[in-house]
Parts: sequence; C-alpha cells; structure tokens
Amino acid sequence: MANIKSQIKRNRQTIKRQARNKAVRSELRTRTKRAHSAIEGGAENTDDAVRLAIKRIDKAAAKGVIHKNQAANRKSRLMKRAAAASVDA
Repeated sequence: MANIKSQIKRNRQTIKRQARNKAVRSELRTRTKRAHSAIEGGAENTDDAVRLAIKRIDKAAAKGVIHKNQAANRKSRLMKRAAAASVDA
C-alpha cells in the first residue's frame, strides 16, 4: 500500500479509469458481436447494428480506450464482412 499522498490519489484514479475503460470495451465488444451476428444471420437490422458498432468503435478511439489505428482496423474488418455478406445475399 502506498504511503505517499499523491500515489494514493493516483491509485484511486487508476481504479476509476480501469472501470470506465472496461465498461467501454465491453460495450464495444457487445455491439461488434451483435453486428457480426446480424450480418451472418441476414437480419433486416444489419445496417443499424453495423452503424452502432462503428459508433462505439469511434467513441472508444476518441476516449483513448483503443488506438485510432486499431479503431480503423476494426471498422475496416467489419465493413469488409458486411460488404461480403451483402454480395452473397
């Protein structure tokens, strides 16, 4: 356990940030999984699911939870999968 006041505060801040980042990352994964399942299932709400997933990816990148290049890669893979599914259908 830290004895220095500033380190105690830093530990508190770290715990808060970890919880916030975990929530954002969890939401990101959920939206992405819903988009993948909508794409593979051929549901009529595919466009909405993909749009919401991309929105969450952009928000996570803006907050610094994931790197902006990682966000671009994730969006690219998602759109590639959506495009392939729309061609097959």
